[in-house]
Formats: sequence, C-alpha cells, structure tokens
Amino acid sequence: MMDLRPVGYVIGLTVMALGLAMVFPLVLDIAEQRGEWTVFAESSILTVLTGGLVALTCRNGVQSGLTIQQTFLLTTGVWVVLPLFGALPFMLGESELRFVDAFFEAMSGLTTTGASVISGLDTLPRGLLLWRGIMQWLGGIGIIIVAMVFLPELRVGGMQIFKAEAFDTFGKILPRAGEIASRISVIYLALTMLCVAAYLWSGMHVFDATVHAMTTIATGGMANYDSSFGSFNPASKYVASAFMALAALPFVRFVQMTTGTARPLLVDPQVRAFLMTIFVIVMGLTLWRFVQAGDASERVFGEVLFSTISIMTGTGFTSDNYMTWGPLPIAVIFFTGLIGGCAGSTACSVKIFRYQLLFASIRVQMSRIRSPHGIFTPRYAGRPVDDEVLNSVMSFFVFFVVSLGVVSVLLAFTGLDFITSISGAAAGLANIGPGLGDIIGPAGNFAPLNDTAKWILSASMLIGRLELLAVYAIFTINFWRS
Repeated sequence: MMDLRPVGYVIGLTVMALGLAMVFPLVLDIAEQRGEWTVFAESSILTVLTGGLVALTCRNGVQSGLTIQQTFLLTTGVWVVLPLFGALPFMLGESELRFVDAFFEAMSGLTTTGASVISGLDTLPRGLLLWRGIMQWLGGIGIIIVAMVFLPELRVGGMQIFKAEAFDTFGKILPRAGEIASRISVIYLALTMLCVAAYLWSGMHVFDATVHAMTTIATGGMANYDSSFGSFNPASKYVASAFMALAALPFVRFVQMTTGTARPLLVDPQVRAFLMTIFVIVMGLTLWRFVQAGDASERVFGEVLFSTISIMTGTGFTSDNYMTWGPLPIAVIFFTGLIGGCAGSTACSVKIFRYQLLFASIRVQMSRIRSPHGIFTPRYAGRPVDDEVLNSVMSFFVFFVVSLGVVSVLLAFTGLDFITSISGAAAGLANIGPGLGDIIGPAGNFAPLNDTAKWILSASMLIGRLELLAVYAIFTINFWRS
C-alpha cells in the first residue's frame, strides 16, 4: 500500500506557508485601521495550525525521495488543498462569499486563471485585494517549480524534453533541483519588483502597482477594479504587455542569463515562435480593425497588443470589450487563448513547444508519404525528438480536445448557452480567465453561473494548470496497483 505520509508532510508545510502569507493583508488592514484584520488573523491561525499538525503527524514517514505515484499525488494534492484554506478570507471577510464561490475564487487565484465571481472590487477592502494578488503570485512561482522539476520527471505532455535543460545552465550542470528552484525564485522576485517600479513610473499608485505586478508576473490577471485595466492609462497597459510577455518566457533562460550570456534565450525556438505569433496576430487584428473601422490610431494598436498578449499568456486582464470588435477578431481571440506561452513559465494553455512538435511530426509524416523509403526524424532545437516525447505530446492534445468537449457538454447540461459553455471550458482548461459572451466575457464575470457550473470550472482549472495528464493519472486503476 502506498505510503501517503511523505505527501502529507509536504502538503502540510505548503499549507503552513499559505497561512503565514496571510500576515501581509492582516498588517495592511491594521495599518488602515479596518476591522477586517481579524478575518486574516483567524484564517492564518487556523491554516498554520492545520498545516503544522498534518506536517508533524506525517513527519516520521519522510523519505529521501518520492516515488512516481507519490509525486503525482503531491502535485495534484497541493492544488486541491490550498484553495480550501485560501478561500477562508473570502468567506469570513466583507465579501461574505458562499463556500462554492470562495473556493472558485481561491482556485482561480492559485491556478493563475484569473476568473472571478466577485463584483464591486472597487469598494472591496484592500486586504482582500492584496490576498487575491498574493495567491496568484504564489501560484505563479509554484507552477514554474512544478513545470521545471516535477512534470519532466513525470513525463507529462512532452515536458520531459526539457528535463536536461531544467538542470543544465548552458554547459554547467546544477547540482540540485533546489538550486534551480532558488535561482528561479530570485528572478521571479526581481521581475516582480521591476514590474512594480514600471507601474509606478506609468502613474499607478503604490498599492495598485504592487498588486498588479504580482498578478502580471504570475500571468494571473486578477485586478483591483471591475473594469480591470480599463481604469488605467495607456502607459500602464504597455508596461503590462511587456511584463506579461516576459513572464511567458522560459524562466530557465533567465537563469542562464545570470551566467553572463543571453544566447540561450535568443536562440530558443520557443521564444522565437512565441514572439512571432504575437507579432502576426497583433498586426493582423490591427489591420482588420483599420479596414473595418478606418481607425489607425495608436489607441487601437495598444488595445490589440494588450488584449492579444493578455489572452495568449493566459493572464486575462481586460481593458477593452473585444466582443465589439467583430466576428473575426472574436474567433482569433478565442483560438489565441488556446496557444499559450512557453514551457517553464507562468503562462498556461497548450504551450508553444507542443505545437512546434506537432507540426514537426506532421512534416515528417508528409515527407514519408512522398518518400516511403526515406528516413525522417522530427527535430526540435536541432536535436532529434524520440517517440516517447512525441507520444506524450500527442496524448496531451487528444486529452485536451476531449476534455474541452466534455467540459463544454457538462456546462451546457447546467443550462448555459453554447458560447458560454465552450468559451468557459476553454477559459478553465487553458487557465485564460475571461470567456466570450455577455455573461463571462470581458465585460462580465463568473458570478451569475450556477453552483454546478462553478464546481465544473473549478475542477477544469485544476486539471488544466497541472497539464491534464498529471491529474488524470491518479484516477486510473493501474496507478493505485503499481
């Protein structure tokens, strides 16, 4: 029988860390002389004590390493348990959310989805707004570590192609996974601080700059206002666009830059494809809006750039209602959200590298059809790709498409219309945030959805954030038999 104590020990420690993070909004509410500080005090004490007791109970089962089964359970268990405690301030605080809504908000925050059920953000206590930002910031750094340390080992969705890169700093092998995690954490913090400074330069107040920097670098998208970035000037949107794009690049490349060379970042095929895709979509949509409306102003370009990067990286900030741009831009925006950023970043969705491997495999198959006796091998970054990686990528695509269909049908069964169902499924599985339509589109939120739909979307956010296969694996009989 599988020993669950090592898993419980790590989850207990992460719960304790989450409880300690509640001290920051607690201090903020005390400084503003708001009675809300007691909410975070109670939530923090309960969270720290629970996590500490679980960790102490499971401590005698700690081993030198985790088995594959334990690692699968750990990666999934953390993202299931943390939202339970992250929801406490929303239930006890001024928002007074019901459990289903509070859990949805916390799951959306920690998975950096950015979908929200809270209206009236403009009048919400700053402590709760800060807590939303902290959850997304912690979720962002957490998913980078999972993507660079755990998922390659679990051979999930082709992530094993980056197994060597995660521990190879341009020719110098890093001795431990902990070292790559610590270096990435330093870079993550540095980028956040730079983003704060840039937002301050653009005209944001200190509090808005801090919270939005956390949700920008995490590509999370939770804002302090119902109008999201519609409350800020164009300069702030350009700053957000730049840092959302940076956060969607492989963080291991930033680690390599600290060794004194930017070459790995510049020659990375993921980075090139990501930036080129943004360029093509932005230029195409800008030209379309010029042809249709005759408006070639800088404002149109800025809105298109901001919306494209926000949706493609899965950040989900909004500033303009792209539902008014016309049928073609709406379709482009929808499929842009299914592209995603680079592997090993805070960005979500399918990821650029999987499309590159898919197209490489298609090219090889076409070549074999033309030349049946030829020998053709898919290559990525100049290196041959083995069948195990390709099979993993193909499995991911199949599971993603099937999951998208299943979640869409389940949402439709709850009474939602077609547009809301399919765009909601995509927003959840790809961790995009806003969907399409009048309900969950850029001008709405997820509050009007029924409870069943919210639970379905909460599950889809978890599944999508952990690359689908890492979650599905634990529901197979063979997983528990092995």
